[in-house]
Amino acid sequence: MSFALSGPKRSASARAADAANVVQQEFLTFRLGSQEFGVDILKVQEIRGYENVTRIPDTPDYIKGVINLRGAVVPVVDMRLKFRLAAEYDAFTVMIVLNMATTVVGIVVDSVSDVTPFTQDQIKAPPEFGKGVDARFLTGIGMATERMVLLLDIDEMLKAEALSLVAATA
Repeated sequence: MSFALSGPKRSASARAADAANVVQQEFLTFRLGSQEFGVDILKVQEIRGYENVTRIPDTPDYIKGVINLRGAVVPVVDMRLKFRLAAEYDAFTVMIVLNMATTVVGIVVDSVSDVTPFTQDQIKAPPEFGKGVDARFLTGIGMATERMVLLLDIDEMLKAEALSLVAATA
């Protein structure tokens, strides 16, 4: 049995070199309502089932409180409330524990989808919304075959809330 090759034959080393030139970045994708978001997979420490948190008085609604994660106080942010969506919790609701620059933070999301690799060509710059919309936390839009994933700079988005909450509980 023989197979016809289209184009000139390429060596395995040439194909490997081409693959090495395609830089991919992997994102853990998750859902909030019908929208899909992504965070850099290197920031993810673990994924846990949603659990009750200890509420901290006088904090914004989207800061659910803190949990004890193996002896560490970890602030928890509900991403639905952060994005001004109605909070709905079910069996698929999970907490993604993220390692940020200076602290660990848990984010509550509707569900985790998968780990999705995007090449630089698949990541598009976020559109300009004007002065009325704060899109500085949106680093890009991942374009896959039939889906668009909003890629978040989670460090920038959560650093102020996480640091102030950790300082308040210390």
